[in-house]
Amino acid sequence: MGSLREGSRHALWGGRFEGGLSPEMGALNRSLDVDWRLWRQDVRGSRAWARGLERAGILTATEAAEIDTGLRRVAELLEAAPGPGAFADEDIHTVVERLLTETIGPVGGKLHSGRSRNDQAATGFRLWGKEAVRGLRGDIVALIGAIDAKARQTEGIVMPGYTHLQQAQPVPAAHWLLSRAWPLVRDLQHLRAVLRECDVLPLGSGALAGCPFEVDREALAADLGFSRVCENSMDGVGDRDWVARLIFGAAMTGVHLSQFAEDLVIFSTSEFGFVRLGDGFTTGSSLMPQKRNPDVAELTRGKSGRLAGNLARILTVLKGLPAGYNRDLQEDKEAVFDSVDTLGVVLPAMTGAVRSMKLERAKIEAALRPEMLATDLADHLVRQGVPFRESHDLAGALVRAAEASGRELSALTLEEMQAVHPGFGPKVFAIFDPKASVESRAVCGGTSTRAIAAQFEALQRAVATSSRDP
Repeated sequence: MGSLREGSRHALWGGRFEGGLSPEMGALNRSLDVDWRLWRQDVRGSRAWARGLERAGILTATEAAEIDTGLRRVAELLEAAPGPGAFADEDIHTVVERLLTETIGPVGGKLHSGRSRNDQAATGFRLWGKEAVRGLRGDIVALIGAIDAKARQTEGIVMPGYTHLQQAQPVPAAHWLLSRAWPLVRDLQHLRAVLRECDVLPLGSGALAGCPFEVDREALAADLGFSRVCENSMDGVGDRDWVARLIFGAAMTGVHLSQFAEDLVIFSTSEFGFVRLGDGFTTGSSLMPQKRNPDVAELTRGKSGRLAGNLARILTVLKGLPAGYNRDLQEDKEAVFDSVDTLGVVLPAMTGAVRSMKLERAKIEAALRPEMLATDLADHLVRQGVPFRESHDLAGALVRAAEASGRELSALTLEEMQAVHPGFGPKVFAIFDPKASVESRAVCGGTSTRAIAAQFEALQRAVATSSRDP
């Protein structure tokens, strides 16, 4: 067998050219450092193609068996190889075919019959994509599970809810946490759609015009675990929509994680003190001994920019391509690899952070202000037949009166309230109970104990449905 470095003398093209590539072009042309991670998928696709050629009568049973044995040997060599730096070949397809030919001789050259690197690369990439989607799905399910479990531990804790980062209305702490789980369910649903779109076999498309041999593409699809074959060979080799949608999904997950991370950054400050992250997910300062920095949340928030940047990158690559395969598509892999790798680090870290964090009940309850129940005052009058627009103004007048007197809303006397509207009776003071407020909102999706229990059940059903293969 020849040396691993002999790739400089081996190419899958070049019969009409004199000499080799210039060193400058060789550096630009080489993609092995990126597509190296697809070697398992390339070998798997090649083994299936050999079986397809045998069924089509292009390979004898003996030749197909010899090629299959050779490819399994190539897989062993690649498994033991230190990495792409050990090879001078331009891409992973060249590495596999060269090592195959060196292992079994000229019969290895029959493997590429009717096949192009275009459909070969597209097939291997889709095989990788399906695995990547399933891996991300598992990580997202784990994070949702951690949020679900933490929310169940917060029973009885009512916290300020915010709009515009200003105290708005009281909500159960579980409601806040679950509000960060539902976007992740939508991410699961998106990944499920990506998986279906990725589950299309391009192999058999050739360079763009299909295969001249009677290869059974449906059998190939079944062999490789695809649910269907592409309907147009030219589209089959050029389609990277699934890549863009996977990167979009990763970017959207990054946005959702960043939003949750922002909550954790704010709520873990001394000014709020609602949340305390575990020591394993915070860092200290090299100068200030007292610091407890929420680095897991800040790093997560920062990674969202990287994920969004990958989306801009892939869309820019795709936007101007003519029909068929174009070499620009060599740029399709780095962005998706980076997005998947980034989430593969961020999601487990956030899962661990959620599991580690503690909600500080005393701090949370101390932050509740009676003014948050002004809407409940308006609702009190609505139940007595006062139009909401009028009751809203009346409740606002009470807030203004409390501010003017330097007191909290609940400190107003009954006489002061009745001076604004006689509908405020002695029972009005029962309104100033945050727990009563959340219990009054029992509609589906609301904050009452019953509504939260239903929400937990709905979340479990949604996760189960969204995490199944399409």
